[in-house]
Amino acid sequence: MFYSLSQKKLSILHKAFIISVLCVIKTFAQKFPTIRYEDCTYETTIKTVALYPQPNQPNDPARTAYPPVVALGNSRPLIAEFDDLSAQYRSFRFKIFHCNADWTPSPLSEIEYTFEYNDYPINEYQASFNTKIAFYQYRFALPNLKVAGNYVLAVYEDRRPAKLVLTRRFMIYDSRVTVSPQVRLSTGIAEQRSHQQIDFDLSYKGYEVLSPQEDFKVVVRQNFRWDKVLTKLRPSNVRIFEQKVEYRPFDLSNNMPAFNEFRWFDTRLSRGVGMSVGDIQQLPEHTIARLRDDTPRSGGGANLQNQDFNGQYIVLNRDTDNSTNEADYLNVVFTLRMPAYTNADVYVLGGFNLWQRNEASRMTYNPEKQAYQAGIYIKQGIVNYAYLAVQGDKTDDAMLEGNFSTTANDYEIFVYHRPPAARADVLVGYRLVEFGRN
Repeated sequence: MFYSLSQKKLSILHKAFIISVLCVIKTFAQKFPTIRYEDCTYETTIKTVALYPQPNQPNDPARTAYPPVVALGNSRPLIAEFDDLSAQYRSFRFKIFHCNADWTPSPLSEIEYTFEYNDYPINEYQASFNTKIAFYQYRFALPNLKVAGNYVLAVYEDRRPAKLVLTRRFMIYDSRVTVSPQVRLSTGIAEQRSHQQIDFDLSYKGYEVLSPQEDFKVVVRQNFRWDKVLTKLRPSNVRIFEQKVEYRPFDLSNNMPAFNEFRWFDTRLSRGVGMSVGDIQQLPEHTIARLRDDTPRSGGGANLQNQDFNGQYIVLNRDTDNSTNEADYLNVVFTLRMPAYTNADVYVLGGFNLWQRNEASRMTYNPEKQAYQAGIYIKQGIVNYAYLAVQGDKTDDAMLEGNFSTTANDYEIFVYHRPPAARADVLVGYRLVEFGRN
């Protein structure tokens, strides 16, 4: 009797635990009714959002140029940071969501991929010092996680749980598959001057795969941009005895437009004119940095740039030792001289604004100057950027920047697999490869 009663109590406790977990999950689902599983800022005062592997030096200016990808169990965590230009201290918290290969939310419960309660306070912050634009800078380390795969970091305001301020994607991989890539100029006749080709092999020795022809999901990303990816790639050959899968399709489905070298400007010194800056105007409330006029580059060759970070940026104020909270925000004015497009929008984009096409990045046409213009508050440093034309649902990089096969680019290859009986996709292979670097 005592044994059966204990078993009954355990069963009741087990059910109660499951119900409590489901209630927590339901509560947080209600907390975040409008979450987007992508890189996004939800408030205009949130700037300079970065997520990167922990560097050797905490304030290394180059830290923001690295992608948020780490190995499972890595001793160096991912570090997140952002600025709040509302100039008032606010209490923030963050949560982490697990996603499948296509960035849809996975069915895994939080206790399956986290080691602790999935709701973390952000306690590290500092106020700006000696800047015209006041801001608070927040920084925090992400916790270790149990499962490899895609994740989304969501930061929200503590006193307003439904108030998201930013979401940021990151990836954790478990190296079960070896990726051997080769990037070269396109083998297509029509594409050889404008495209690059990403060939690669997957070796899965020692890893159980039931159907290597079908089971792997591969994503190729260019320059750390989610609007520049290849998906649904099919193997061109499977070598069963060697446990190797080849991706060298003849239909050029592994080709990508090569784009162009990024434009860039230098505002490390707000008192002087840096590279690509036309003039600096010092006002009591803020500083205006007007860039030299740009023009479309689709008709010329690849633009050689020695400060090209493939679309990324670094924060740096050369007048101080701590650029994190002493680099000021400048009102950077972009000018693109060209005739107006009919029924089209033009944007200025880069890693500095997470490549977001919104009102802040949309340019306005100035008939008097015969140019598109935009003023964007950007933190001091070296910033890469590019222009993009959008007409309806159609985006066209080549229209304003061109595509040139000799452009230096970074490519990442992500390999996903759903093991037998598993309920979510796992990132089992990752490789970063550079093309065109000396």
